[in-house]
Amino acid sequence: MTHAVRIPLATLWSDPSHRTAANVVTQALLGDAAEIQEERADGWARVALPGQDGDGGWLPMAQLAPLGDDGGQPVSTVDALGTDLRDEPGGTLAMPGVPLGTRLVAAGAPRDGWLPVRIPGAAEPLWVAQSDVRTDAADPVATARRLLGVVYVWGGLSPGGIDCSGLVHLAWRCAGMRLPREARDQAAAAESLAPGEERAGDLYFFALPGARIHHVGIVVEPGVMLHASGEARIVVEEPVPPDLAVILTGAGRPKAAG
Repeated sequence: MTHAVRIPLATLWSDPSHRTAANVVTQALLGDAAEIQEERADGWARVALPGQDGDGGWLPMAQLAPLGDDGGQPVSTVDALGTDLRDEPGGTLAMPGVPLGTRLVAAGAPRDGWLPVRIPGAAEPLWVAQSDVRTDAADPVATARRLLGVVYVWGGLSPGGIDCSGLVHLAWRCAGMRLPREARDQAAAAESLAPGEERAGDLYFFALPGARIHHVGIVVEPGVMLHASGEARIVVEEPVPPDLAVILTGAGRPKAAG
């Protein structure tokens, strides 16, 4: 059975027995589908995330709930860097810190500027401020710019911390497109461009000689990119640094996953 994440932000680990920064695989947002591949007696499960098209990881089963039928209801995307869900319009805080890019399935008609939404594992809908969500596609470059200064976190996928491919994945998620999670897979899924053909919203890919692609940036204009910089340890907008320019493998135009 396919499950869904029931908390605002879940971290997936390569090894649940050694939960260190180096063992973070990725993160998943509230409502993201998770296919259970293996369960352990200690309450941990290894899952795949269909929306990320990458390697799976381990998380506590308690962070999952069965994936319900959305019934064809409209889906809104959190457009604030973070929002809180309440038990009724303007009511008591029920779930704080739901991050940018989270997809919320409507559970009825709005009321007084609040939208009821379905939450995995919850019997009753919670309410989100309509001003914090949107139903149209956000511009990915504009979304990435909103994350300038966010700290670099390996495997991160939220305004609380993000890595280079996570920035790309999240920006296009807010644009209504599903891109793979990892830089190498983003490159494989992109339309290759000849030098000089890149434009705003394309991607630059980087790899050491003979190695696979390990870094990605979002083109702002030729030679300038937005990226979660491992050196600066934050999201920055800058001309392609000299140390990255020498390992630039090319540019690509994102295409939605099938």
